[in-house]
Amino acid sequence: MTANTLIETVSADSLTTLLQDAGCRVNRTEQNAVIQLLSASQGVGYAVRFGNSAPEEGQFLDFTYSCALRIQGELPEGLTNLWNASRRFSRLAQQGEFLVLEKDVIVADGVSLKHLQGSLVLWDRLLQEFVVYLRDYSRNLAAAETPVESAS
Repeated sequence: MTANTLIETVSADSLTTLLQDAGCRVNRTEQNAVIQLLSASQGVGYAVRFGNSAPEEGQFLDFTYSCALRIQGELPEGLTNLWNASRRFSRLAQQGEFLVLEKDVIVADGVSLKHLQGSLVLWDRLLQEFVVYLRDYSRNLAAAETPVESAS
């Protein structure tokens, strides 16, 4: 593949190679004939899920990076809305007892290998920001709920 070759489809094998070339460990799983790749960044696990099928079997036009974290207790109001209003390139949603961060990557019209590598770097950055965001949000919420003692 030359630097000018456009990638119009991806497969489990091609994305496994992309992730491994970036230094990520990858596990391939299959459930109900649906393949997904499992990896992690900074100790936070995530999945690569394939979207729309291309005409060639095992090839796809898009995929999604997805990180699901189990919620313990009540989710603070405004947490997802604030993330979505203040961040680009990803979306945060509550799905049952999970908080899910996702980023879509579309290759259908042709993208470069550098674009796919950049999407992975961006995903890694979003995961790092996500962990910091959750920690800071919880810390700020706890500080706001702690009564301030007055010196009288």
